[in-house]
Amino acid sequence: MNKALVVYYSRKGENYMPNGIQVLEKGNTEYAAEHIARAVGADLFEIDTVKPYAKNYRECCMEAVAELKENARPQIQGYVDDLSGYDTLFVCFPSWCGTAPMCVFTFLEHYNLNGKRIAPLCTNEGSGMGNSEKHLSEICKGATILPGLSVPGHQAKDSFEAISHWAKAALNA
Repeated sequence: MNKALVVYYSRKGENYMPNGIQVLEKGNTEYAAEHIARAVGADLFEIDTVKPYAKNYRECCMEAVAELKENARPQIQGYVDDLSGYDTLFVCFPSWCGTAPMCVFTFLEHYNLNGKRIAPLCTNEGSGMGNSEKHLSEICKGATILPGLSVPGHQAKDSFEAISHWAKAALNA
């Protein structure tokens, strides 16, 4: 049996969209994570930082750049108690500086992921997966990194079919 967990970080509030900065009640990545969970019957876990990122989009971008340059691992509020019952982790995140936010790496480095399957999904407005798959393969030692899915953030809410198709294929890969 292939039991799955969807782990995600999503930014609420100010986000970059094709028509400029918009305030979102729910982050784009959260919609994508919920679509996966619904499609494959997976459990959900939201990564949340102890110190919130700036509410202002541009300030948050500067924080993301600083964290990437420092290879920082911001403290997060919690972890899943036990991953042993999960075969596949869907790791969902917005593209920050061409990779996952550093708090996603904080979460992943907490675990021995040997033998796990990692299926990354990245929301973005044109940057695609960037270097995230490469970085995940470096961090998730012993895990198999499955082909990722890039989803335009502004389309995530309405992308259930595409995300569902990808998630089901990842479980059967």
